Amino acid sequence: MFREITGFSNPLVKRVRSLRDKKGRREEGLFLAEGLRILTEALDAGRAPDMLWFSSESARHPLVETLVAATEAHGGEVFVTPRDILSKISGKDNPGAVIGIYPEHWTPLADIDRSTAPIWMVAERLRDPGNLGTILRTGDAVGAGGLILIDDCTDPFSVEAVRASMGALFTQSISKASWPEFIAWLRQGPGQLVGTSLNTDNDYQDPAYAPPVFLLVGNESQGLPEAYEADCDLLVKMPMMGKADSLNAAVATSVMAYEVLNQLRRR
Repeated sequence: MFREITGFSNPLVKRVRSLRDKKGRREEGLFLAEGLRILTEALDAGRAPDMLWFSSESARHPLVETLVAATEAHGGEVFVTPRDILSKISGKDNPGAVIGIYPEHWTPLADIDRSTAPIWMVAERLRDPGNLGTILRTGDAVGAGGLILIDDCTDPFSVEAVRASMGALFTQSISKASWPEFIAWLRQGPGQLVGTSLNTDNDYQDPAYAPPVFLLVGNESQGLPEAYEADCDLLVKMPMMGKADSLNAAVATSVMAYEVLNQLRRR
């Protein structure tokens, strides 16, 4: 059954709106995703929302009807509300047709099965949520197993990161660890750690990559610390033919991921 909410002062509206902030997400263990495409991608990945919000204008859309049925079957709650309240919740003047509320899903590092995918993404102190979301999207595209966040990275469940992932947040495992924890775990089994760096002469197309490959990208402005580079099995760089000395972190990760994928496909 739908619940209709029409008042801006409703406590539930305030609670859901608080998920736009990191403090609210940490207190609730929940995050917000917006838009039919992202929520449908989540459903395709087997994840139905705990709460589904939509406006009466969207009620008869077949994808909304599918989401409503899945939410109810999952035991979630469904809310109909005016578009101006959807706008208040999402923080956008032109909100998506639907908003879903989901539990944060972290995968403990010890629970990762590295044999399930040939490529894994690793990000160290990544600060931009758009870059993080884009890396998740690239990971989904190349069949990566997931993303491991090292040290103090931006929140993967922020509204901006979720939006940039275009639903890939729901298809990729997401883990977090300190660098010593990650290295100790990695060396317990197979895994080639490949770092992108300007401090090398190795062209990114020269090495033969051996799966599972862990692609490591550093902080957008500082790159990887020297000690972290020393722990890598390989350091590679992409040729820069213009005046710029480096690529955007998410773009560089995408280029690397497709180079690894193409090598594996050719074999």
